[in-house]
Amino acid sequence: MKVLLSGTAGGAGWPEPGCRCASCAGLPSGHRRPLEVIVDGVVRLPHGDLPRGYRACAGGLGLVCPDGSRLLHLPVGRTVPTDGPAGHDAARHDPARYDIVLIDLLDRPERLGELRRAGLADDRTLVVAVGLDHRVRSEAELARRLRLWGALAVPDGTELEIRPGRPPSVLPEGRAPWRALVLGGSRSGKSAEAELRLAAEPYVTYVATGPGGAGDGEWAARVRAHKERRPAHWATAETTDLVSAIRDASAPLLIDGLGTWLAAVFDEHGAWEGDRIPVGERCDGLVAAWRQAPVRIVAVSDEVGMGVVPATASGRAFRDALGRLNERLAAESEYVALVVAGRLLEL
Repeated sequence: MKVLLSGTAGGAGWPEPGCRCASCAGLPSGHRRPLEVIVDGVVRLPHGDLPRGYRACAGGLGLVCPDGSRLLHLPVGRTVPTDGPAGHDAARHDPARYDIVLIDLLDRPERLGELRRAGLADDRTLVVAVGLDHRVRSEAELARRLRLWGALAVPDGTELEIRPGRPPSVLPEGRAPWRALVLGGSRSGKSAEAELRLAAEPYVTYVATGPGGAGDGEWAARVRAHKERRPAHWATAETTDLVSAIRDASAPLLIDGLGTWLAAVFDEHGAWEGDRIPVGERCDGLVAAWRQAPVRIVAVSDEVGMGVVPATASGRAFRDALGRLNERLAAESEYVALVVAGRLLEL
């Protein structure tokens, strides 16, 4: 199969004519043209009647070529199909995977995780982002996200050659870091950034360390907003036993967050006014588990070193303990970043 992407943008192109947003203003006119895909020089997507030897699948989103190679196009707003190229029912069979997936990843990137979870895409599937536009602020930010998701974007006019059972002719750059620590202040966007990092994973366990919000309407609203934003196929574990959660993990973890975890540890050991040695021991155990993490792991924590000095001794003790914990975990992480006003500063 030869896939020619004459255009890779959304329907209005990128930049969008007449748009003055920061994303569009930073690009030359015609940088990316509206999406146009031609397969083997004879099939234009979305396809209608197909030439002999070609077969549609997945409700018209998929295409099987005469050589057996398989393509899926998942545009904005479309749900993940439940059947693979062979037409099997994913609920009863192991569906065959696609060789190449053209997907709008700026619209719910978790759809790629759903494809991988269903076995419709795997490490041998070439994932190409299409429908690109000003929903992302720059090409650099687009490339950063795609590296996290195991996908790539190609320039307009690129022709990709796909051969069944063989590695793709091009591959995404690099691999996502094993341990990532995302720091930030209140409402900085740190949780959203952490979630974005794992959005395309087929299996993720979200480890919630804070209270559920019973009796506190404002906190309950925050918890509810977090739940609604996360991909529906993610699992959730509510625990402060982070050592066991990390040690026993079999899928990537997102821990949100270390500040609420440490506050709970202070509560459990009566350390606000009492002995704080057990808190240090719990932090030692967490750092040791983090170093030996068996799965990809992302943790969110509060940056506490740039605010006012707490007025109480217990407040200062908490600030110092969290600051030391952040420093120790950062030293054991492949990736550390600070999020300020939704912008990422890599450290």
